[in-house]
Amino acid sequence: MLQVAFIRDHKEEVIHRLAIRNIDATEMIEEVIVLDEERRMLQTKLDNTSAELNTISKEIGNLFKSGKVAEANALKEKTSQLKDDKNSFSEQLNVKTDALNDLLYKIPNTPNTIVPQGNTDENNEEVFREGAIPKLHENALPHWELAKKYDIIDFELGNKITGSGFPVYKGKGAKLQRALITYFLDKNTAAGYTEYQLPHLVNEASGFGTGQLPDKEGQMYHVTGDNLYLIPTAEVPATNMFRDNLLNEDDLPIAITGYTPCFRREAGSYGAHVRGLNRLHQFDKVEILRVEHPNRSYDALTEMVDHVKGILNELKLPYRILRLCGGDLGFTSALTYDFEVFSTAQDRWLEISSVSNFETFQANRMKLRFKNKEGKTELCHTLNGSSLALPRVLAGILENYQTKDGIQIPEVLIPYTGFDKI
Repeated sequence: MLQVAFIRDHKEEVIHRLAIRNIDATEMIEEVIVLDEERRMLQTKLDNTSAELNTISKEIGNLFKSGKVAEANALKEKTSQLKDDKNSFSEQLNVKTDALNDLLYKIPNTPNTIVPQGNTDENNEEVFREGAIPKLHENALPHWELAKKYDIIDFELGNKITGSGFPVYKGKGAKLQRALITYFLDKNTAAGYTEYQLPHLVNEASGFGTGQLPDKEGQMYHVTGDNLYLIPTAEVPATNMFRDNLLNEDDLPIAITGYTPCFRREAGSYGAHVRGLNRLHQFDKVEILRVEHPNRSYDALTEMVDHVKGILNELKLPYRILRLCGGDLGFTSALTYDFEVFSTAQDRWLEISSVSNFETFQANRMKLRFKNKEGKTELCHTLNGSSLALPRVLAGILENYQTKDGIQIPEVLIPYTGFDKI
C-alpha cells in the first residue's frame, strides 16, 4: 500500500498519478490525510498521558518511601483518571488506525510516469516485437483440435473429474508440459535465480501482503474451514517469505524462482478466446521474483524483461511486448510489461507473461525493509514476472509448430522431451 508520509507530502502528485488509472482519488486522498492527522493527534495524547503516568508513579513511590502517605494517596487518585484517559485514547487510536488502514488497502499503487493513459488493452503500447509469423498449411488447426487429434490433452476428461478449466495432459502432452517446466527452471537458475518449492495454499496475511486481498478475493479459491487460499500465482508465497523481515543492504538483490500450479476463479465466458488452454482455472507457471534496492529496481525490471525475451527467442515463437496503460495496470503494479505470443491458428495474440515492478507497494504492506549503509531503515522494492505461464506457451507451440503430419518440437526442448515430434 502507499505510504502515508508520501501521500501527506505529495498529495497532488499522488492524485495526478492515480488519474493515469482513470481514478479520481481526490476524496480518498483527502480522507487519508484527515484520518492520519486525527491518528497522530491521538497518538500524541496517548504518549503524553503515558509519560505523565510514569512520572507520577515514580513520584508516588518516592512519597511513600519518605513517609508522605497522604500526599501519595492524593496523587493515586489522579493516576486513576489518567489511566481512564489512556485507555480511552488507546481505543480511539485503534479505531482511527483501522479506518486508515482499511482505506489505504483500497487505494491502488501509483503508476510510474511512463505508464500510458488509457482505459482498455487497446491503449497499451507495443514496445518490442520479435519473430516471423509462420505460414501454416491450409488445414491448420487451433490447439484444442490438435490436442484431440493427437490425444495429448483431454479437456472433456478434466470436465468430468472437476469441471471446465481443468485439463488432463496425456502421453507426449504431459511430457512436453514437464519439459517446459524443467527448461524454464533451468534457464532461471542459470541466470542466478535460486529455486524454491513453495506451498500451494497461503494464509490471509499472505494474501494481504502481496495485494490479492482484499482486491481479488472473489478470484481466489478459499478453503473456508482453515481460512486458507489456493495460490493464484507463485508470487504470493514467494514474496511472503520475506514478510516482516529486516534485511541488510548487502543481502540485496534477492532473486528466486519457483514452479507451482496456480488456481483462479475466472469469470465464466464463452467463445474461441477462452477455449482450450486460453483460459483455465488451474494451470502451471514458473515465476521469477526479485527483492531489490530502490535505486536499481528499474534496472532489475529491464534485466527480467530481457531474460524472458531470451527464453522466447530460444523457443522461436513470434512475440511482442506491451507497456500496459493505466486502465489495464494491475492493482499493485507501478509498471508492467506484458509478453504476448502470436497464435497463428487462432490469428490472435495470447498473453503469456507479465513482468512488473511494485516499487514499495507490497513491501509496505508486508513490512519488508532493509538497513542501508548509514544504518537507516528503508522499504525494499519487489518485482516479479512469469517465466513462463505454460498454457498459452504450449498453445503457441502446438499451433505454430504444426505440420501436415504432426507437431515439431522446438529444438531447445528436444533434450528435455526425448522426442522431436508429436
